[in-house]
Amino acid sequence: MTPTPLPLDTVAAWAVDLMETLGAPGAGIAIALENLFPPLPSEIILPLAGFTASRGGFSLLEALVWTTVGSVLGALALYGLGVWFGAERLKRIADRLPLVRVSDVERAEAWFARHGGKAVLLGRMVPLFRSLISVPAGVQRMSLMRFTVLTTIGSGIWNTVFVLAGYGLGENWHLVEQYADILQKLVILVCTTALAGFLAIRIRQGLRARAAR
Repeated sequence: MTPTPLPLDTVAAWAVDLMETLGAPGAGIAIALENLFPPLPSEIILPLAGFTASRGGFSLLEALVWTTVGSVLGALALYGLGVWFGAERLKRIADRLPLVRVSDVERAEAWFARHGGKAVLLGRMVPLFRSLISVPAGVQRMSLMRFTVLTTIGSGIWNTVFVLAGYGLGENWHLVEQYADILQKLVILVCTTALAGFLAIRIRQGLRARAAR
């Protein structure tokens, strides 16, 4: 189930208080927490940081640096969670789940071994996956240095786009969230379709195996 984003006014008021109290580091803290708690949407916090910079609360460079630092710190926390969880525990859980096989996890491991770098880099620029991609990176024990560099680049690109949008739009910074919401809904649609296809195939395979017996 996709986490329901908190109301824009609630998130905005909380983020404004944090930035007014701590300045640009407050924006970094907000983004770090966004990684850990998906109901806090970066699509609101980042443009708001840009708007605050445009009003002189702190510089644009400070906004970009601190939000990227926050993104990396939040991602590292989830990477650590993945390391703690580990691949073997994931396989034991998969073995107990209906319609899921240990071989599915092994194929995912093989895929991540080949494409993990691209997944981490590009995943930091995809709604919903921005935070989640850190967990499999930890599970597969991707090089911490490589993970940090890729996360910094991907987060830097994502943050720059949204912070600059808020900086340029000024009082209309909230318009960014409307367009970002379209992208998020598209991602949800693709994921839902892929999941439905996987379940349909796995159920059909189970029925055929039962009929053969």
